[in-house]
Amino acid sequence: MKNILVYCGASVGFDEIYKNTAVAAGKLLVEKNKTLVYGAGSVGIMGIIADAVLENGGEVIGVIPSFMEKFEVQHKGLTQIHIVETMHQRKQLMAEISDAVVALPGGWGTLDELFEILTWKQLGLHQMPVGLLNVNGFYDPLIEMIHKMVKEGFLKQTNLDMLMIDDNLESLINRMEQAEYPDFPVGKWVNKA
Repeated sequence: MKNILVYCGASVGFDEIYKNTAVAAGKLLVEKNKTLVYGAGSVGIMGIIADAVLENGGEVIGVIPSFMEKFEVQHKGLTQIHIVETMHQRKQLMAEISDAVVALPGGWGTLDELFEILTWKQLGLHQMPVGLLNVNGFYDPLIEMIHKMVKEGFLKQTNLDMLMIDDNLESLINRMEQAEYPDFPVGKWVNKA
């Protein structure tokens, strides 16, 4: 597990804990000899984690659609940069070059990417471990909703088990490194009754 794809916000949030978590996450990735893969942004949590990795001697691979370059959000100091045409190509390439996925706090884009990568896993399109870093209880309402989806029969427990949840990134990465994922039984999430 070398390349870790991190989904996170293009904003920093209102609580200093989110910025501090991004800095600590960048340092930890370098300590664990991991390469950061992310959306190539220079702003928000995205920019902070990339800067922290680079400042500590680590490597960062960014993937950004060409239309976003005009917003001047592209980080200019990355180890590698891939420029693609669409958001779909961005998500596909980031997944292809990664060995694991972690979602930090973020907004629409973070949730979109997290749910898409979980859907791909459910469909058997990849076997990467997927983690959710629940900093400061940020994802508590979402976790509650996911449990309700299981309770109401829209997800099975095996779907929920595809997502590792932790409030400590080092613990989360350690669990992800030790995880063994058998092939997910494609189609088994469908209730044919």
